[in-house]
Amino acid sequence: MTYPPAIDLPRRCLSVREAAVYLNAAPQTLYNWRHLGQGPPYVRIGSRVVYRIEDLEAWLEVRLVVPGQVQ
Repeated sequence: MTYPPAIDLPRRCLSVREAAVYLNAAPQTLYNWRHLGQGPPYVRIGSRVVYRIEDLEAWLEVRLVVPGQVQ
């Protein structure tokens, strides 16, 4: 079986390890959040879990704390 040549597309998804680095968290923390129904949204592809970059950015934006600003 042959596959078409790879196309240089921008990456939209990160692995659990990559997402953990992006969030400055441990991969185990992401696992715990998924298990508890917390943390950023994720996509399950078969048994694999990936995180869309735009979902991580949105999740971080909601948690932004500006000192001196009423929450």
